[in-house]
Amino acid sequence: MFRIRRALPATALILVLAACGAPDPDQTRSTAAPASPAPRLDVAGLESAVPPTAWTVPAATDAPVQPDPGLIRVQILLDRSAFSPGVIDGLPGDNTRRAVAAWREANGMTGDTVDAAMMEALSTAHGGPVMRRVVLTAADVAGPFDPPASGDLSDLARDGVGFTSARERIAERFHVTESLLEALNPGVDFRRAGAEIVVPAVSDAALPAVARIVIDKSETSLRAYDARGRLVAFYPATIGSTERPAPTGTLKVLGVAPEPDYTYDPAKLSYDRGDSKVVVPAGPNNPVGTVWIDLSEESYGIHGTPDPSEIAKTASNGCVRLTNWDAEQLAAAVKPGVTVEFR
Repeated sequence: MFRIRRALPATALILVLAACGAPDPDQTRSTAAPASPAPRLDVAGLESAVPPTAWTVPAATDAPVQPDPGLIRVQILLDRSAFSPGVIDGLPGDNTRRAVAAWREANGMTGDTVDAAMMEALSTAHGGPVMRRVVLTAADVAGPFDPPASGDLSDLARDGVGFTSARERIAERFHVTESLLEALNPGVDFRRAGAEIVVPAVSDAALPAVARIVIDKSETSLRAYDARGRLVAFYPATIGSTERPAPTGTLKVLGVAPEPDYTYDPAKLSYDRGDSKVVVPAGPNNPVGTVWIDLSEESYGIHGTPDPSEIAKTASNGCVRLTNWDAEQLAAAVKPGVTVEFR
């Protein structure tokens, strides 16, 4: 939960933390090194790869699960259509399955199977190669970079919440996991300006104006509708927890705060995170990410995350978390007064 101090300019907006946004005690951002990258992917083959027709999630083993070229392709096309799979990883999972089902429903189809008719429609509507080549610039690789988060708010405030590496910055820019970015670009030094890399051809297209948002707690999703009632976006979401549930009923959007700071204030807390007041600066690895959409129930909002791979897979402290890029896309399409229904 947060209280937004509206007297401050948006770029310096401070959020007072009461429940939402603080790292969960058992869900702090990992400091471990990324998993070993998969064997080299056939980038040219991704353009015609066929996604699987069944959602079989491999059993948990010590062996790494390899990304599926067909799933990479469909995840990129879904991302372009604003029916987000969350982070692009090429792996089977509920986020992609639900995005497929939502897209099919919006386009007059049933079920959650990625069939030939869906791929043809997606490719026609969002055509062009699913991968593209870019050359890293000095700005892409420039620091300074901050250390990985420990989960302690005092450490975040002291060390900063910027990107931890050029690789992380590039992965977030193209909505992809760092391990898949490496698998697409084996042997590439992401710290070197001038290096040419292959990345998902995601889109920066804006949504039409959003008039209504529906947040489904059981599905862990957020749907956005225009004034005609047309579903224009679907996002996987982390929505509260059993101990700290999200709101119920219908709220309204009060405003948007890009690049929010926030303050941990134990005088306003409903649970313990220490006795000292802590101000955590803005940044992509801030516990509320890069944007905050303020809701009409005090201290609740829709916001980004430092952990895009964990969206809809872990609990939150009451608010609604999206990937940073999904939250930014939604924030650009809402205005004060938009209704937000929790179901």
